[in-house]
Amino acid sequence: MTNRAAKAALLLSVLFLASPLAVNGQTYLKGQHVEPAFEGWRPNPDGTFNFMFGYMNENWEEEPTVIIGEENFFSPGEADRGQPTRFLPRRNRFNFEVTVPSDWGDRELVWTLSVNGVERKAYATLKEDYLVDNMVIASETGSLGAGTSSPESRSNLPPVVTLQGDSVRVARVGEPITLTTHLWDDGLPKARRESSNTADELKSRMMRRPSRVTVGKVNGLFLSWNVYRGEGNVTIDPPLPKPWEDTRTSANSPWGALWLPPQIPEDGIMEITATFDEPGSYVLWGRADDGGLYYDTYVTVHVSE
Repeated sequence: MTNRAAKAALLLSVLFLASPLAVNGQTYLKGQHVEPAFEGWRPNPDGTFNFMFGYMNENWEEEPTVIIGEENFFSPGEADRGQPTRFLPRRNRFNFEVTVPSDWGDRELVWTLSVNGVERKAYATLKEDYLVDNMVIASETGSLGAGTSSPESRSNLPPVVTLQGDSVRVARVGEPITLTTHLWDDGLPKARRESSNTADELKSRMMRRPSRVTVGKVNGLFLSWNVYRGEGNVTIDPPLPKPWEDTRTSANSPWGALWLPPQIPEDGIMEITATFDEPGSYVLWGRADDGGLYYDTYVTVHVSE
C-alpha cells in the first residue's frame, strides 16, 4: 500500500469512528429540523374529539427546546395546546393529544413548529380517513409486524401507569427527587423475549452507545420518563428504555434488535430519581408502553437554586 493510500484509509477510519452513523446514509446528530405530524383523531364518549400528534426529529442526538410562542404554536385559538417544548430524537408517534369540541366540523387545527431555522406545519382534520382506533395505533407503532392482526392483538388493553403522590413537586438543583408509579398491564401482546439480567447488567447495557440501523420492533412492557417541557438537563436513574424509535442494533429502545424488555416488579411499583442541573419549571412525561398501546402521565417540577 502506498503512503497516499495508507493516509486515505486512515482518514476514512477516523471519519467512521467520529461519525458512527455515516454507514447508515444521510443521517445527522444535530442541526436538523423537526417535522410535526398529525397522526389521526379519535372520538370521546362526551362527543368531543381528540386530535393526535407526533413528530419526526431529524437528529439522532440533539433534543431541541422550543418554547411556546412564534416558533411553537397552534392556530386557530390558543397557541398552547399542551404540546411539548422538548423534542426527543427521531420518530415519536402519538406523542400528545388535543381535544376539540363536538361542533368542530371541517375546520383544520394547525401546529406550526420552527427548529434550527426551518418551519414546518401539521394539519389536523376530522376526515374519516384519519380515524384511529387501537388496532391502527398498534399497527403504526410496529406491534403488528407487517400489518397482520390476531385475536390477541384485538383484545389488548392499554397499560395503566399511576403516579403516586402529587403531580406538582418542588426540587433543588442537584438534589434528586423520587418519582414512584404503579404500572399495570394485561400481559398482551406477549413479550417476544424476556430479560434475565440483573439490574446492574441492564443498566450497563442501557448506557452502551448504539450502532448500526436495524428494522423491526420487540414487543414488551416498559415505563419511560423523559423531559416534556423544560430547558435544563434532567438525569433519570436508573436509565429507562427510550420511547422514541431508536432503530440501532444495541439501542435501549424496543426498535433496537438486541433490546430486552425490563423486568417489572410483581407489585408493579417502580421508582426512579430525577436530578435537575438548572432551575426552572419542568414537565416530566411518563409513558407506559406494552409494545402496542400506551398510557401517559405527567408531573410538574419547580426547581430552585
